[in-house]
Amino acid sequence: MKFNKKLLQGTLIKRYKRFFVDIEYKNKIITAHCPNSGSMMGLLKKGNNVWFSESKDPKRKLKYTLQIIEVNKKPVGINTHLTNKIVLESLRNKKIKNLIKFTNIKPEVKFSESTRFDFLISNDNEKCFLEVKNVTLLREDNIAEFPDAITSRGTKHLRELINAKKKGYESYILYLIQRVDCKFFKIAKDIDEEYKNTFDEALNSGVKMLCYDCKLNNEEIIINNQIKYEK
Repeated sequence: MKFNKKLLQGTLIKRYKRFFVDIEYKNKIITAHCPNSGSMMGLLKKGNNVWFSESKDPKRKLKYTLQIIEVNKKPVGINTHLTNKIVLESLRNKKIKNLIKFTNIKPEVKFSESTRFDFLISNDNEKCFLEVKNVTLLREDNIAEFPDAITSRGTKHLRELINAKKKGYESYILYLIQRVDCKFFKIAKDIDEEYKNTFDEALNSGVKMLCYDCKLNNEEIIINNQIKYEK
């Protein structure tokens, strides 16, 4: 997935009110939109290099959007709004080997009165719901982890994937790590124990899990390697 234009580079000052971030750029302080509602644990050290996009839309209150934060000289994509775009491009280009049998792709499909899944993918014989989660947290031993904060919404999605499986659909959850410096992936039980328990229940119920990291720079983000899950 290519950015519309090459990203601009600045220095992180601070994030506040969840969706605002101050950046030093060309000896000035600008305020950009932070498109990530998570805790962004481990990313927000003052002085980190950042990359951001600029919008020409006069109706926008903030014309800049934070896209990448550099941590230990490695870029980390933080824009959760891009996650599904990256996965959609990967599905269309057959980059996710476990899902290449599905030829029809529909984004944002309603499953129940209270739940939409990110994708319904299908072929002549099977229908599959696919839910996608964005991962930025990296902790000990280069292990990427999800979630970085308690996520009742994420737990609900797991339960609904279990329900979809019971109704005869294939069910997948895909964790997209917007960084390339990880060796394994695990669920952060110490951050959200209920999510971990529900995740285990989902796997035992036949919900399948996939995890991929990403290559990224100031021009594009693309899906990279499949990452192993560590219990």
